[in-house]
Parts: sequence; structure tokens; C-alpha cells
Amino acid sequence: MKIIPVPCLEDNYAYLIVNESTKKAAAVDPVEPEKVLKAASEAGAEVDFVLTTHHHWDHAGGNEKMREQVPGIKVFGGSLDNVKGCTDQVENGTKLSLGNDIEILCLHTPCHTKGHISYYVTIKEGEDPAVFTGDTLFIAGCGRFFEGTAEQMYQSLIVTLGSLPKSTQVYCGHEYTVKSLKFMLTLEPENEKMKQKLEWAEKQREANQPTVPSTIGDEFEINTFMRVDLPEIQAKFGAKSPVEALREVRKIKDNWKGGNVIYCRAML
Repeated sequence: MKIIPVPCLEDNYAYLIVNESTKKAAAVDPVEPEKVLKAASEAGAEVDFVLTTHHHWDHAGGNEKMREQVPGIKVFGGSLDNVKGCTDQVENGTKLSLGNDIEILCLHTPCHTKGHISYYVTIKEGEDPAVFTGDTLFIAGCGRFFEGTAEQMYQSLIVTLGSLPKSTQVYCGHEYTVKSLKFMLTLEPENEKMKQKLEWAEKQREANQPTVPSTIGDEFEINTFMRVDLPEIQAKFGAKSPVEALREVRKIKDNWKGGNVIYCRAML
């Protein structure tokens, strides 16, 4: 299995999942079809179907043009999400395949949108699995709670995605890593893993290279949104539960303007 990030728009990522034995590929969120199809051609691959994480235009906006470019192509999307150009709806637990050796499990990860789907990809050859998280989980971040609650995001991040093997490679929908880590360090300035990851990410971006993938294991160390089960994180925000801590971190992030965060429990 080969995974090819395709930068799109200002800071989006589409992806190609290529079965190297059959040269068939799945396109994840191909918002700019021409770029995705060009990348597939350069890899000697043919796009077989589309996986849409959620209905927002910067993820699903290329589906109809993709269907024009590749007649008969299937476009998968969550049944609760009204995905533009969708031909086949999927539910939590729906299984798809890309050839005989690559399996794709659809995971319902709601909150950013009510029908958001993450795609968990495994291969029989023993390679590390991968998950395409759209706007639910970013490297050192998570999506805004546009259509859901902190309870839902906790379920999506910690229970659903957090239960995947720690080696699972995380491919998210946007290049937000540097900014996200700068924010996380205002919350956990003592976190050495965050500092190291930020230094690495800044070098990647200076070289015009992507910061994806992360791993599920890494996210439990550098992403405060995924660390809310820890008593010390809850205490930091005066929270009495992981969900309450998650809600408060999101509230602070939503109001963050890029400087140092100054907060106290009374503010929260």
C-alpha cells in the first residue's frame, strides 16, 4: 500500500491510497480532481472510487467533477451527512476493499459534522494501518464542534479513534500542525514531545514538505484534546471529567488569536 498526499486549495489534503499490486487507487476527499488524477497518473495508478469524510465543500466539493472525469466511479460518504455527489452511502462498520489485500473500515466519527466518517485502512502484508480522519482529528488538534457536542467528540477521538493500534498512521484533512502545536504549548508548556514535534514540523514546512502522517500513539502525547483522560490535564482546566476538559480546551482554542493563552479556572 502506498499513500500519496495531494495538497489542495490553501491548506487541504486529498489522498490517494494505492494498491501497489493492482495499481488501483482510492481517492480521499478529492476537492481538486485534476490534481488528484494527475498524481494518480504519475504513480501509474487508476482511481477506482472516492472516500468522502464529510459534506463540507473543501472536502466534498470535487465529487461531481470527479464523476464527470471518471464515468461510473463510486463516491462513498456518510449516510447522515448529505455528501455532494455521493453515489453510495456508508454507515459505521461498513467494510470496503481495494483489491484482495487492502480493507477499509468506515468509522462514524461525528461532531464536526453529524455524519462524519473516518476510514481505517489495513493491509494483510503486515504494514502499519492508516486512518483518514478528515476534520475530526488533526495532528495536535481536532475539528470545531459545528454539528455536535463535546460528548460526541470525546467518543470520536478517544473511544473510536483512540482504540485503534497506536502505530496507526493518521492522515488528516488539513495542514494545521505548526499552528496547532503552538497552541498546545500554551496549554502544556512543559510538554517536551510537543516541543520536539513543533521543531520538526517547522522544518518540514520550511522545506515545503507535509507534516502528515502522525500516529495514534503520537497524538496521545502531543494532542491535549486526546489527553483529557489524564487527571493532571483535567486539573489544569478545573474540570471534573474528560468531556468537561475537552469542552474547555475547545472553547479556549476557538478564541485563540495566536498569542499566549492566559486563563484561570474562574474564566472557564
